[in-house]
Amino acid sequence: MNPRSSNQTSPVLLDAIVVGAGFSGLYQLLLLRDKLGLSVKVLDAAQGVGGTWYWNRYPGARCDSESHSYAYYFSKELLDEWEWSERYPQQPEILRYLNHVADRFQLRPDIVLGTRVHSAHYTETDKRWHITTDTGQTYSAKYFITAVGCLSSANIPDISGLDSFAGDWFHTGEWPHEGVDFTGKHVGVVGTGSTGIQAIPVIAEQAKHLTVFQRTANYSIPARNVPLDDSFKRYAKENADHFREVMTTNTNAHPFRISERLVHDVSEDERHQIYEEAWLKGGLQFRATFKDLLQNPDSNRTAADFIRHKIRQTVTDPVKAELLSDIDHPFAAKRPPIDSGYFETFNADNVDLVNLRETPIECITPRGIQTSKAEYSLDIIVFATGFDAMTGSLLKMDIQGRDGMTLQKAWQAGPLNYLGLQVPGFPNMFTITGPGSPSVLCNMPPAIEHHVEWITNCIEHLQKNKIDSIEASQEASERWVATVNAAANETLLPQAKHSWYLGANVPGKPRVFMPYPGGFLRYRTRCEEVVKQGYAGFRVERESAS
Repeated sequence: MNPRSSNQTSPVLLDAIVVGAGFSGLYQLLLLRDKLGLSVKVLDAAQGVGGTWYWNRYPGARCDSESHSYAYYFSKELLDEWEWSERYPQQPEILRYLNHVADRFQLRPDIVLGTRVHSAHYTETDKRWHITTDTGQTYSAKYFITAVGCLSSANIPDISGLDSFAGDWFHTGEWPHEGVDFTGKHVGVVGTGSTGIQAIPVIAEQAKHLTVFQRTANYSIPARNVPLDDSFKRYAKENADHFREVMTTNTNAHPFRISERLVHDVSEDERHQIYEEAWLKGGLQFRATFKDLLQNPDSNRTAADFIRHKIRQTVTDPVKAELLSDIDHPFAAKRPPIDSGYFETFNADNVDLVNLRETPIECITPRGIQTSKAEYSLDIIVFATGFDAMTGSLLKMDIQGRDGMTLQKAWQAGPLNYLGLQVPGFPNMFTITGPGSPSVLCNMPPAIEHHVEWITNCIEHLQKNKIDSIEASQEASERWVATVNAAANETLLPQAKHSWYLGANVPGKPRVFMPYPGGFLRYRTRCEEVVKQGYAGFRVERESAS
């Protein structure tokens, strides 16, 4: 019998259901099961653990956080026994790490793979969540925890004629596990965000010809990726406590601090030297050279102009150089990519660049891509068009809270929430690194560890005090969303008009700034204050006396 066609009516009764088996879901399972002794299952549509890193297998897929910081820090033994091979780990290595974690902590028996959640409905009568899946199995749990990731719902553009294309097409977020052979092929890549910037150099090396379709030019900093030597590996392990302290007490949860100096505290020559040294060092630390890069437009312009100059120095064709450096937003107003030879790729004879602002895509034909100016004959199209970020994976599920309120309706004007942890009207539902939390503005593992530990401590409080449910209040949630947007407006972040931070890359999505930009330390402090004040901003219902 096909289990997906079976009609199983007996729900599995649990204390908690977690959706997603990536960094968030694995750690949440470990704490709820082993620290609190609860019955828990993790459900995931994939055939393996890894979350984002299970699906994102596109060419060049690599983390932009340095490997010694892109890891769990809750276990010294885990830190000591695992060794990263490169400064910036590639997808296969991160996936091996997460599989190692699943095995080391014996998590697999409580992970149900190949199972997609269709619906999760809260019922007031029993104060439980009832979950249905595509396998026919149902579940009932007191707590419903989403660990679905911020960048896991592929944004495939709605371009007419895609079904007619005679070649093959792929989205970077749903890459075939067997890989794609570009040898001898004419390839088109649509999109020059982080994934495109990683994939384009690798595809160009293999393809006969590559055409890059660019709507929005992007800043990028060279990664300067290198294999890690034994001395650095020892240094990272010996100083793990220091790195953890830095990551949990700074703005962005990376293992470095942002300089306290302001751009105009130094002379032009000194500023240029600081930028040069950061450029040669590579990576996201370029953003940390000055304190006011994201607050002061004039300060930001100095960094933006420096990078534009580097692009023009690197790209030999003046037309391509102008297109690639014609960037319409402040530096770091979008998540700035880091790259391995991205701009150099456009010096290759087999790589062309199409400006979609000037000649937009009109349709896809059986032969390739038709812009307002020309048709480009292609064998393969790669959509590096990013994700329906922050909310996409949540809204794909039929989630209903009190009185049948759907999450889609609750969020029709944008993701109303409190601290990125809970949504009013959805009792005992927690969102790990949800909209309203620092999440994607941070190095993700420390942000994940914080959320998972906060949720675990909250559930422990509920269990000990015989509390039926906890739910964010409407008033606190409205104030928090206003706080998030006020913090964003103190920066240059909202000036990136096509930013997925605002949902602007998805047609019809409400334009609301989603991640909390006030800094990781300030956010953690706020969460701690809420707990000290008896979970201020949350409503609780105690178990009935009967």
